[in-house]
Amino acid sequence: MATDYGHPTRPGFHGDGPAERRHRMPAALRAPFAARTWSEFGYLLLSLPIATFTFVFAVTMLSLGAGLLVTFIGIPVLAAGLAGVRGFGAVERMRARSLLGLEVGDPDPVRPKKGGGMAWIGAVLKSGASWRNVLYAVLHFPWATFAFTVAVTFWTTGWALLTYPLWQWVFPMYTGQDGVQLYGDETHSVYLDSPFEIAATALVGLLITLATPWLIRSMTMVDRLMVTGLLGPSLLASRVVELESDRGVVVDTAAADLRRIERNLHDGAQARLVSLAMDLGLAKEKLQEDPQAAARMVDEAHGEVKIALQELRDLARGIHPAVLTDRGLDAALSAVASRCTVPVTVDVDLDRRPAAAIEGIAYFTASELLQNISKHAGASRAMVDVWRASDRLMLQVTDDGAGGAQMSPGSGLVGLADRIDAVDGILVVDSPHGGPTTVTAELPWRG
Repeated sequence: MATDYGHPTRPGFHGDGPAERRHRMPAALRAPFAARTWSEFGYLLLSLPIATFTFVFAVTMLSLGAGLLVTFIGIPVLAAGLAGVRGFGAVERMRARSLLGLEVGDPDPVRPKKGGGMAWIGAVLKSGASWRNVLYAVLHFPWATFAFTVAVTFWTTGWALLTYPLWQWVFPMYTGQDGVQLYGDETHSVYLDSPFEIAATALVGLLITLATPWLIRSMTMVDRLMVTGLLGPSLLASRVVELESDRGVVVDTAAADLRRIERNLHDGAQARLVSLAMDLGLAKEKLQEDPQAAARMVDEAHGEVKIALQELRDLARGIHPAVLTDRGLDAALSAVASRCTVPVTVDVDLDRRPAAAIEGIAYFTASELLQNISKHAGASRAMVDVWRASDRLMLQVTDDGAGGAQMSPGSGLVGLADRIDAVDGILVVDSPHGGPTTVTAELPWRG
C-alpha cells in the first residue's frame, strides 16, 4: 500500500530542504579516509589503557573490600570501589558519545532514603547500576585487549603494505638487502623486490586497508552494545521514562482535544443556538402583530436548527463516531472515505476487532491523513489498507499526489506520531517529491 500526503508547500509538510549529497566515490573506497573510521580507531586505541586501569581498580577494590568484610571496614571499601567504577562508567559514556556518536542516558543516580554516610553506602551497594558498571569493567578488559590488538595489527599492516613501493628503497640502501624478506633459511632467501612482487604487496595492502575500516566498525558495535547494555539505564528505568513521556503526550493530546471541542462548541453550535433563541423570541413577539413575519422567522429558525444539528453531528463524529462503536473500522473508514474530495479505496481485512482505544487511534489517524489528502496532496486517488500482522494492527494510507511530506517539528504528522507512540506504536512516512506518498501506522493489537 502507499499513502501520499502531499504537497511540499502545504502546512506541516516541509520538503524543500537541500538535496542529499551523493558521493561519486564508493563507500568502500572512502572508508579508510572517513572521519568515522579514524574516530572509531581512536576509540579502540584508548580502550586498552582505560580498560586496563578500570579493570585493575575494580578487581583491587572489590577484592580488598571482600577480604575485609570480616571487619566493618570492608563495607565502605566496597562502596568506594563501586562509586569509583561508576565514575569510570561516566567517562566511558562520554567517550562513546564523543568518538562513536552513541547517545546513552545516565543510569539512575544513587538516592539514599535518609541522610548520612551509612545510608549512602547502602544505596550504592543496592544499586543495580553499580554492579553493572563492575561487570562492564571486568568484561571490557579482555575485549579491549583483543580489539586493540586486531585493529592496530590490521591498520598498520595494511598501510605499510600499501605504501611499500614508496619506502622499499630503504632496504637496499641502508640494510644491504633487496627488500622485505618473505622467507629465508641457510641456503636461500626470498625478498619482495621485483616489480611484480612489489605491486602484489601493494595490492594485498590495499585489500587489507579497505577491509580494516569495516572490521573496526564491527568491533566498535560490540563496544556500543556493552556501553548501552551495562553503562546506560536499566530496561525497567528506560521503560518508566518512556511511559512517563507517553503519559505526558496523552495528557497534552486530551487537553488539546478538549480545547478544540470547547472552541467548536462556543464558535459554532453554541453561537448558532443563541442566535436561534433570539430569533424565536422575536417571532413570539410578532406572532400576534404580524403572523406572516413570525412565520418567516420561524422558518429561518428551522433552517438554523438543521445547521446546528449538522455541526453537532460533525463534532460528535470527530470525537468518536457512533458507526465506529457499532460497526467497527471498516464501516467507519468507509464513511470517512466517502467525504474525501478524491476517490478512496478502503480495504479492511480483520477477523475481529482490536481494543477500543487502538481502534479509535487508527480511525483518528486515517481521518487526519485523508483530510490532508483532500486539502493539500493534489491527488487523483487514494487508498486505505488495514490488516493484522501477528499482534500488531497495520494501517496504510496511500495517494498519488505531489509528495514531499515530512515529519518536521510542529507538523500534523508529528502530532499523529506522538499520539501513536503513546501506545507503543510507530508511524513511518515515505513521501518522495513527485509522489506517491505512503504513510504506515503500526499499532499494538491489544484485543
